[in-house]
Amino acid sequence: MTKSKITVINTGGTFNKRYNPIAGELEVPKDSLALDEIISYCYNIDFEVLNIISKDSLEMNDTDRELIVKTIKNCKNENIIIVHGTDTMDLTALYLDEKIKDKSIVLTGAMIPISINKIEATLNFSTSIGFLNSNIKNGIYIAMHGSVKNYTKLLKNRELGKFLEK
Repeated sequence: MTKSKITVINTGGTFNKRYNPIAGELEVPKDSLALDEIISYCYNIDFEVLNIISKDSLEMNDTDRELIVKTIKNCKNENIIIVHGTDTMDLTALYLDEKIKDKSIVLTGAMIPISINKIEATLNFSTSIGFLNSNIKNGIYIAMHGSVKNYTKLLKNRELGKFLEK
């Protein structure tokens, strides 16, 4: 059986945050520990995990987004999941849409760190995997809260703290 191939670009965000008891705050680590457990149960997928940025998305800028673009252009895989903070996920999606046309890219993240509650992050990441394994056309998508849509159609409602269809 041929395994599907997915590249995961890990940029940080709340999805990855862990509590640092010495600093007394949630921090974005430089590893992929938040993904490792989910990925360990995906027997039919060959993952390539690239940890390229470890930031809260509020700290991301166009230099970071250009690094994401360069990383994607160097990927052999056509299917890509980007773990990204939710606050500027839409800005990164727009940036990618302007520069990449030949890949299927799903941005996902979480409102609650996986280190605090595994359900939301696992749901969002798993939804991304299922979506990429279906027959889709190349484009930029967001997977959050059980839905995957073109990035222009699924947006963060800051008042409700949820992603909703536009």
